[in-house]
Amino acid sequence: MAKSYDVVVIGAGPGGMTAALYASRANLSVAMVDRGIYGGQMNNTAAIENYPGFKSIMGPDLAQQMYDSSVNFGAEYVYGSVESVEDKGEVKLVKTDSDELEAKVVIIATGSEYKKLGIPGEHEYGGKGVSYCAVCDGAFFRHKNVVVVGGGDSAIEEASYLAGIVDHVTVIHRRDQLRAQKVLQDRAFENDKIDFVWNSNVTEVLGDGKKVTAVKVVNNQTNETSELETSGVFIYVGLLPMTEPFANLKITNEDGWIKTNDQMETAVPGIYAIGDVRQKELRQITTAVGDGGIAGQQAFKYVEALSSKGQTEAAR
Repeated sequence: MAKSYDVVVIGAGPGGMTAALYASRANLSVAMVDRGIYGGQMNNTAAIENYPGFKSIMGPDLAQQMYDSSVNFGAEYVYGSVESVEDKGEVKLVKTDSDELEAKVVIIATGSEYKKLGIPGEHEYGGKGVSYCAVCDGAFFRHKNVVVVGGGDSAIEEASYLAGIVDHVTVIHRRDQLRAQKVLQDRAFENDKIDFVWNSNVTEVLGDGKKVTAVKVVNNQTNETSELETSGVFIYVGLLPMTEPFANLKITNEDGWIKTNDQMETAVPGIYAIGDVRQKELRQITTAVGDGGIAGQQAFKYVEALSSKGQTEAAR
């Protein structure tokens, strides 16, 4: 028999933990479900310097502090991989790989994951020079040379951002022209701290065991191989929203991102989405926390409305 809650939060990253905090503090019964350790991508971040209240804090430390707050008012942490969510009107059924949970409200906070190159050294040097977020990690590379891999909007925006911090940026792109918007291209081409390597693929990240020292590059037209010295590798070849379990709900756009309004409501009443899984521009810890606070409060209002409706119907 499925265990019942007022709210089930799917995902225990910063957004999910904040939603659980707000909902449980409003005296709702809450379960946070996650297939991994709470904190999400924060656990892969060596130091966070852009979260208010901390000049610098280790990612796992911030994750632990957020988790301690999230369960302070009785929210439960449930380990499991969510396979589907069924909308049964006033009740939602959340199926995991080992259990079933019922809830009046479901808050989706599953986030997104960066597309990986899948090359040697990429995983080994994650957090040691390999990054997928210039806003998060750019400051660690002041006065150094870095590489950006990609040619779309994100890659070129981040290259321009990095150029304001580091000594030099080399953009490596597999084609002979960029895919980014023209205004972004023009900005990058005019910046004398940015240069480009065309028709090339990064095939390996090299390092000394502690940090990145270079990348191996192959020209896909001539097969010529070279090594480019660098202190950092910023990879922007796309993001993948983690929304496969919710395909049946028809709440995503054509690229898989969940569409919401500013109250975090999806097209299905009682189902909310927050953080990096949403269709939005800025994906940061701060924005996920803001989304989570809104969704947690909206969950309370939704449950209260259901309760009032039930009382009214019972009195008839």
